[in-house]
Amino acid sequence: MPEFEEISAWVSANPVGAAIIAVFALVALVILLYVLRAVWRGAGRVFTKYIAPRPTEDILTIVAASIATGVSAQGMWQFAGDVLGFDGPLRLLLFAFIEVAVITSAVRARRNMRENYSAGIDGLAVWVLTGLSAVLSAMDAASVAEAIFRLAAPLVAAWLWERGMAIERVKLTGRHRIHWRLTPERAMVRLGLAESSDRTASDVDAHRRLTRVALAAKRARHLRETGASDRRMRAALARLDRAMDQAVEHTGLANDAERQEALLSQIGALFNTSALLDLHPPVPWEPEPEQPGIAMRALMAPADEEDELRRQPAASPVDIMQRSSWIKAARAYWDQAIEERFVPRAADIARETGVPLDMAKEFRSLWKLEAKAHALIEAAYLEHGIVDTGQFPAIPAERVLSVNGAHAG
Repeated sequence: MPEFEEISAWVSANPVGAAIIAVFALVALVILLYVLRAVWRGAGRVFTKYIAPRPTEDILTIVAASIATGVSAQGMWQFAGDVLGFDGPLRLLLFAFIEVAVITSAVRARRNMRENYSAGIDGLAVWVLTGLSAVLSAMDAASVAEAIFRLAAPLVAAWLWERGMAIERVKLTGRHRIHWRLTPERAMVRLGLAESSDRTASDVDAHRRLTRVALAAKRARHLRETGASDRRMRAALARLDRAMDQAVEHTGLANDAERQEALLSQIGALFNTSALLDLHPPVPWEPEPEQPGIAMRALMAPADEEDELRRQPAASPVDIMQRSSWIKAARAYWDQAIEERFVPRAADIARETGVPLDMAKEFRSLWKLEAKAHALIEAAYLEHGIVDTGQFPAIPAERVLSVNGAHAG
């Protein structure tokens, strides 16, 4: 390399040539700066558009898959030269044709996933071509360790691609492709080591103790009905008494209304198993008969309340304060009645709150369209065939539902 004194002497001897070289060097430097600036801006746009929106795991997947594909391509380079005898430009052009086919199939599979929610035949081609590349690369290995490495690299790339596709499939469809029947969670639930629901340990323990009480009661009742011996009856009653003692001690059965109701529900279900034989459930594929709507049933019903209103004298005009107080009183009575599962008549509202009957009729016509009141009226029709007219007879059944002033007995 020439020293500084030699360069200075040459510049002194050739000033024109040195000036031309300096100008060309300056132009090349400016061009290089513009190229570096364009590359930097292009890299920034690529990063902002393609890399920044992606999660970290996707970027790492692409990097790892690229490295694995490079390892596979290096194995194919060796195979093309040693086995196929390719050399020079021919080797450079043909050594990585399988890797190019793998990348092409992967791109097509991703497009199919976005359009048809399935990788299709291209997804299968990725695995087939990857396996072919791995086998061909390993055939030219010099040792077992090298063969294993060349087999593993393409398969790692394919596995990372498959996992990326699975995540994208879940994002697009909202569901997994398959649900395994044998999973660690299901095995734990089957062995009794885990719960399939979000119940706490105390809830699970309480449920099991209440179930023991119900089963012991069923067993004792069955022995009594079949005329079992006194010894067996004493043993069954002792088991029932023991289960009840443990339930009261560990579940708070004596003062917990919800668990008392749960116990009674279990006993009711166990004691009435034979009633299932007499059930006549509806046929699920039989069309249901058409039913008239609420408005049509009201038009078909007798207008007893309308007749009562016609007999009343016309109400005199009232001021805003009086009307507001009537609305508050009528609404309070209505809400209390609805909470007791009772839809009052206009006459009931007028009698209990002192509101004029025509105004009570107006309030009721609006409030009965609300969700709770409408559900009670609809249930009365579906269960008892009663139409909302405001003049219903009492329903001779348990006090489950009452509408329009008709209290259940």
